[in-house]
Amino acid sequence: MADRPGPAIHTAGLAKRYGSQTALAGLTMTVSRGEVFGFLGPNGAGKTTAVKLLLGLARPSSGDGLVLGAPLGDVITRTRIGYLPELFRYQVWMRAREVLGLHARLARLPRPDRPGAIAAALTTVGLAARADDRVQSFSKGMQQRLGLAVALLGRPELVVLDEPTSALDPIGRHDVRQVIRELAATGTTVFLNSHLLTEVEQVCGRVAVIDRGRVIAKGSLAELLGGGAVRVRLTGLAEAELAGVGPFGPPQVADGWVSWRGLAADRVPDLVAALVAAGARVHAVEPVATSLEARFLELLGRP
Repeated sequence: MADRPGPAIHTAGLAKRYGSQTALAGLTMTVSRGEVFGFLGPNGAGKTTAVKLLLGLARPSSGDGLVLGAPLGDVITRTRIGYLPELFRYQVWMRAREVLGLHARLARLPRPDRPGAIAAALTTVGLAARADDRVQSFSKGMQQRLGLAVALLGRPELVVLDEPTSALDPIGRHDVRQVIRELAATGTTVFLNSHLLTEVEQVCGRVAVIDRGRVIAKGSLAELLGGGAVRVRLTGLAEAELAGVGPFGPPQVADGWVSWRGLAADRVPDLVAALVAAGARVHAVEPVATSLEARFLELLGRP
């Protein structure tokens, strides 16, 4: 792995317009080397446009960025990037080993290194035993694994994965998560574009959420989820009185529980003490972890 300073990805005000339509508006983000970064948003939010700009497949209308320390679209830098697009198709008459061989040539891997790189990629995705089978005999999930093998050829410094687990069963998703973790452990940066939020939540350290071409939230999962929440079952206080109980933020009342969001764990005893002092009887206290899906829908203003 090349030892180069600076982040894996850095963009500043990156925008793309098609006539009067804005596909991406002012994307500013930094992805550190060796991290797994989740890129989230609903369909049509601008995720694919952003990936095209990062890979040099489209030119920005304004703004700028660096990928692996080089300007967007740098031809030499592309050989250090692995990419699995959401929609791909390989020639059905080719064998898995031949597909990888073709892409090894396209990636300009040195000829002596190709057999080892192909074998390593197939082993990583669990297709070593099917190396000489034709693509037409592969299930959709196996073709997804083959696409991932192509993206991993030659140990790239940055791997961009667009919906890498969409066609996989639970076992396949588990295997891909493990591959992603192993990549990060060896210093490879993974840029994960996915709508499967439970997958993102399990492997990503930081995320950015975009909607209608704009970034609406970014940060670590802990920052994005706001530290979770606590809910309390109590009697003795009317709903209107709860808002005046200490500096704990506005409570939410539902199904017999009163919840406070974004409350640090070490402040829960203070909350309980304040409720009791206000005349409440506390019957139960439970932590509530906010899921990424719930936070995602909240950010988008969806019920």
